[in-house]
Amino acid sequence: MDNFRLQRLRLSISDRRSLLILGDFIVSIAALVVALIIWATGSDEWLGFSLAFFRERVALWFYLLPIAWILLLAEVYDVNRAANMQTTIQGVASAAGMGLMLYLVIYFASSNPLPRIGVAVFLIGSFLLTLLWRYVYIRVFTKTEFLRRVLIIGAGKAGQTILDILNEITPTPFNLIGLIDDDPEKLNMIVNGYPVIASSDQLFEILEKEQVSEIIVAISGEMKGSTFQTLLDVQESGVTITRMPVAYEQLLHRVPIKVLEADWILRSFVDQFRTDRFFAFTKRLMDIIGGLLGVLFLVVILPIVGLAIILDDGLPLFYTQTRLGRGGQPFNIIKFRTMRKDAEASGRPLLAKEDDERATRAGRILRKTHIDEIPQFINVLRGEMSVVGPRSERPSLVDHYHRRIPFYRARLLVKPGATGWAQVNFGYAGNIEDTIVKLEYDLYYIKHRSILLDILTILRTPGTMFGMRGQ
Repeated sequence: MDNFRLQRLRLSISDRRSLLILGDFIVSIAALVVALIIWATGSDEWLGFSLAFFRERVALWFYLLPIAWILLLAEVYDVNRAANMQTTIQGVASAAGMGLMLYLVIYFASSNPLPRIGVAVFLIGSFLLTLLWRYVYIRVFTKTEFLRRVLIIGAGKAGQTILDILNEITPTPFNLIGLIDDDPEKLNMIVNGYPVIASSDQLFEILEKEQVSEIIVAISGEMKGSTFQTLLDVQESGVTITRMPVAYEQLLHRVPIKVLEADWILRSFVDQFRTDRFFAFTKRLMDIIGGLLGVLFLVVILPIVGLAIILDDGLPLFYTQTRLGRGGQPFNIIKFRTMRKDAEASGRPLLAKEDDERATRAGRILRKTHIDEIPQFINVLRGEMSVVGPRSERPSLVDHYHRRIPFYRARLLVKPGATGWAQVNFGYAGNIEDTIVKLEYDLYYIKHRSILLDILTILRTPGTMFGMRGQ
């Protein structure tokens, strides 16, 4: 029973994310209360903190500000980012900045007067209280006592892949006790910094001794019948069993294509790809609304961006290029021109890279902020693209990567997007390894795609733009 009570203290990734959301919501409620008090007791508010004040001054939307704050914080609900104070400060500051910009747009566009003191105090209070809560979270809930104790079964390719990931994440998401493997030659070996401590027939003894919370099964080949039965018995004892691909997805929100078997798409992808009509209808409705808003924004910025391009490198303002859409169907994508007119004088397609010397001065800014991609909303309205989806690629590059990267053409199962899960998590890919990482994000999106994931991607997109993470 003591071990069971200890297990309840140790938080899984989903537990941590829920804790972060709950804490952020509580402090935003506190900020709302402070904002109401200061607003009501201000020197120019004759009603004071009274029932009449709430009836006559406070609109219903003001009480929804904590929910809006949670949505703005979408960038910092990744538990790995949340464990780092520097990225937390950047994310919370970005949320406050986006909240302020959104309020200013509504304030100047609205014909009715909107509260200034109340919103200002709420934003400042939410910013400071959220940082305080996140500091407490990092100092307390990332300590060893709250980390799950994990064993990995399998020291082969799949096991080494998950170890590589763990070695890259700081701070560590859980305490890894070691590895279990039935190969006698691997016993007591050190694999990527972790020991192979026993075989599967000693599993129960290790679980009790090390107070293990979770087992990650990373067996690439065929599993022994005795090992399978042991895992069933272990699961009945209350220990969580997680397959390596699932753990990989939970940690990185990517699909581990390097360790997947050849029939993975048939077994676990095509079946999940089938979507109901409601999802298809809702997604297209979101695309139409998003496309209209995007084109409206394009009309607003066109004079400024167009003048910058002309003064820097002359006409044309736009360029079109053949890309592959859903099912490999070609279409012409529309973007602001950011490269010199002779950017591909050789006729060969070239990958964009960081600080690309082919970019014009105006083009560098447009690419850093992703403003060059705004004309793609015309493609969205046409139905050639979606607001959210994998990045569209040129036919020659798709053919190039298809011959070198497994499952690459699976990206073509859905429409390409103006923004996407890979774009907000990784950005541009400058080589094969980067392209593999982006594909892992794309396949994760296609496998788990939903309206909620689309909304989360859209909410995280401004952070990518304001963070100047483009190339």
